[in-house]
Amino acid sequence: MNPYVRNTLSVIAGLFIGSVVNMGLITISGSIIPPPEGADVTTMEGLKASIHLFQPKHFIFPFLAHALGTFVGAIVTAFLVTNHKLKFALVIGAFFLAGGTANVLMLPSPAWFNVLDLVGAYIPTSYLAGILIIKKK
Repeated sequence: MNPYVRNTLSVIAGLFIGSVVNMGLITISGSIIPPPEGADVTTMEGLKASIHLFQPKHFIFPFLAHALGTFVGAIVTAFLVTNHKLKFALVIGAFFLAGGTANVLMLPSPAWFNVLDLVGAYIPTSYLAGILIIKKK
């Protein structure tokens, strides 16, 4: 297979699988840490209206979803690409960082969570994924 095609498909696979992991964790988060009493987290409007009720424990799963989704997506991509494994893992991190930035702009989350999420969940986890794949090979 042409390396350009393979690398492109690897990025698409990493983005898809990482997004599935992200959404899977977000989907199960409410059954593990229930949302605050009276909070409607089924719609964006409900989430915006009730985010002030959230305690720090309610932000654990969103952070894990962002970090693990990025990590898994970067691992998949770095494993599948033909060359420049770390660079492609970081590309996945950049894509997920863009999504995280959009999320920060859409949802009025606490500043501490926004900083933690944007600084800690995307680029560091994609870098770690790339390094792990390089050391494995």
